[in-house]
Order: sequence, then C-alpha cells, then structure tokens
Amino acid sequence: MPSLDDLKKRIKSVKSTQKITKAMKMVAAAKLRKAQENAENGRPYSKKMQSIILNLTKSINDPENAPKLLVGTGKDKTYLCVVLTADRGLCGGFNSNICKLAKANFKRIISEGKNLKIITVGSKGLDQIRRDYGKHVIKKFNFKDKKEITFREAEIIGSEIIDLFNQNEFDKCILFYNSFKNVITQIPQAQQIIPSENQNLKIKDGNSFSYEFEPEEDEILEDLLPKNISTQVFKAILENAASEQGSRMTAMDNATRNAGDLVDKLTINYNRSRQAAITKELIEIISGAESL
Repeated sequence: MPSLDDLKKRIKSVKSTQKITKAMKMVAAAKLRKAQENAENGRPYSKKMQSIILNLTKSINDPENAPKLLVGTGKDKTYLCVVLTADRGLCGGFNSNICKLAKANFKRIISEGKNLKIITVGSKGLDQIRRDYGKHVIKKFNFKDKKEITFREAEIIGSEIIDLFNQNEFDKCILFYNSFKNVITQIPQAQQIIPSENQNLKIKDGNSFSYEFEPEEDEILEDLLPKNISTQVFKAILENAASEQGSRMTAMDNATRNAGDLVDKLTINYNRSRQAAITKELIEIISGAESL
C-alpha cells in the first residue's frame, strides 16, 4: 500500500496534469473556431471548381484526346496514396482513424496485385505507416515550422503529384483525410483526385449552366485541372485542421475529467490511509499508557 507521502505526490502530479489538459482544451477551442470557418468557407469553392470542370467535361467532343488528369492513363496498375495527418499528437483518434482507413486501402491494393506508392503529409501519419508500409513511402512532407498551412503548401504537394503523374509514376491518386462534421465527429475520407471523379458528381437542377468558352474547353481544362488538384489538397488540409482541433478539444476535455475523477479517488485513499495511521498511533499510545 502506498505511503501518505506517495499519495500526496501522486495527487499533486495528477492536478498538474489536469491544469495542462485544461489549458490545451481551451487553446484547441480557440483555434477550432477559425479552423472551422476556414473549412466551411473552402467547401463552396471546391464544389464550384468541380462543377465547372464537370460542365467543361460534358462539352468535350473527343474523350480520347481529353487531358489525362481528367480521364487518367486508361490503366489501373499503380496507385499513389496521399495520407494527410497532423504533425502533433494528443488529439484522440484523429491520426489513427485516417491511417486505419488508408491501411485498409493499402491492403486491398496490394492483395489485388497492384503497385502501391505513398506520400505522407504530417509526421504522425508517417510514424504509423512506415512500420508496415515504409518501403512504399516515396515522399514525406511535414510543416512543423509553419504556424499556419496556406495554399502555397498545398500547391507544393499538388505540384509533386502532377510531376509524378507526368512521369507516368502512377495511374490513380487517392487522398486520405478527415472531413470535419462537428466537434465530436470527424469522418475519414478517401477521395480519388486522379483521374477526376467529377463525372460522378451529381448537379441538381438549376445548378447546371451552359457556358461559352474562350479559348476551347480542352485548353481551359489543361490549365484548370492542375489547379483543381492543389485546390482539393488544400480543402483536405483545411478539413484536417478543423478536425484536428475538434478532436484535440474533445480528447483534452475527457482527459481533464478523468484527471478530476482520479484526484477524487486518490484523495479518498489518502484520507483513509491518514485516518488509519492516526488510529494506529492512538492505539499504540493507549496500549503504552495501559502497560504503565
């Protein structure tokens, strides 16, 4: 049984931890508001970009000569998987849920006899993936030194993806990230960006427009499609940023509550041990007095 001094030190240690988790929860809550606004503001732009590309696609007369970023290479042999996670931990299952979905897809791709290549964005994803799939990782990105990730960083990742595609390094590209729903819920996503899945995008009546193009549709797509890759990567980064803060806020709130419960239990044990020690001393004093 631990001594009174040990229990007192343990209580002090848990209270110190509780202060840290409470402070982290408050910081995450403050960051969440801005991150959520950014994610919500980025969604309409991303959807509109896809809508425009879909309308352009419908106007193409010769699909065989359409841009490869839109229709792909026509093969299904090599997959490039881009896994976007955080550079920091202490955010619950945020990183693990993304990696779990990614690993399930990795397993399927390999079991089908296809080639797998991986790009990791964020050190936490790399830590979890390289244990089983390290030999498939061809590029690593992390932005630990960046206070805030901007579209510039998304363009760097997008340019790397496009360069690899132009070098015929892969046939299909899939993004893995968490879509922010609310503070409690973040949904892991696997979004194929090459070839574009825009042809599967459903446009509601009233949202489909007839455009007049200058120059031709093919030329516009040649310029718009690379930008769309960076846009989808940036959207995933914004969704991840909001999901990370929401997950961290929830995790730190749970940790603070658990620390409080542990302090209460330790305090009860401390009081019981102290009472037992006092009772023992009284018995010894009374026994000594009676012996005299």
